Amino acid sequence: MRYPIHVDGHFLTEPVPELLQKHKLLTVPFIIGVNNHEGGFVVGDVSYKCLITEGGFLLFCYFIIAAIGDLIVTTYVGSGENRIRNRDGYTEFIGDFLFSTPAVKVVNAHRDAGADVFLYEYHHAPKFQKKRRPSFVKCDHLDEVFMVQGYSCVFFQMASLLISDACPEEEEEFSKIMMNYWGNFARTGSPNGDGLVNWPKYGEEEKYLSLDLKEQVSGHSLKKDRFVFLTQTLPEKIKKLKEKVEHSEL
Repeated sequence: MRYPIHVDGHFLTEPVPELLQKHKLLTVPFIIGVNNHEGGFVVGDVSYKCLITEGGFLLFCYFIIAAIGDLIVTTYVGSGENRIRNRDGYTEFIGDFLFSTPAVKVVNAHRDAGADVFLYEYHHAPKFQKKRRPSFVKCDHLDEVFMVQGYSCVFFQMASLLISDACPEEEEEFSKIMMNYWGNFARTGSPNGDGLVNWPKYGEEEKYLSLDLKEQVSGHSLKKDRFVFLTQTLPEKIKKLKEKVEHSEL
């Protein structure tokens, strides 16, 4: 879960957080988004002690300070007495920390730099994926790729040699919608086109498009409460605790 980034002075002239803060970005049209259950694929593999970001790195020290751990648990899980809520809250925390919050940080920076930005939250897991997963896993990381590139029905056609399943017609139609959005964006810089629900630009109102099998609807302020918690509340708590520790040491 650690991806070191090398600032080489050519491709990356400064650390990524500084580039985002200073808006040193190419202001080309930009699509970015997340799925509604991003932490599902790693929930059994990620230690709760490994999730903190400092200078762009993931460090294995998040729950060293018990008070920080308590704050996270209270926010995402509650009392801890409900095992189902423990699992779901922990999965949500992983997804928010590793995917949703970074995505919103990036989309805010590109918007503020003057780029046309389109944000999405994706909700539909392909049928063939659902059969391979526990029932509590919703739409996991990369599930939208199957629809964007038409892979879902290809997998069903291959599987049909072994099982009696066929590609659901509604899933095939949804895949066409997804391919239309991404195809339009590649050609014109906007995902919008005839016969498609309007995908609003991400602006001051923080509008995004919710993509699901049954409908595509716009929303605003994607996971705002969690974003504020992870980017403001938690860092402020960590800062105060560090200052308290440093003062005690002096």
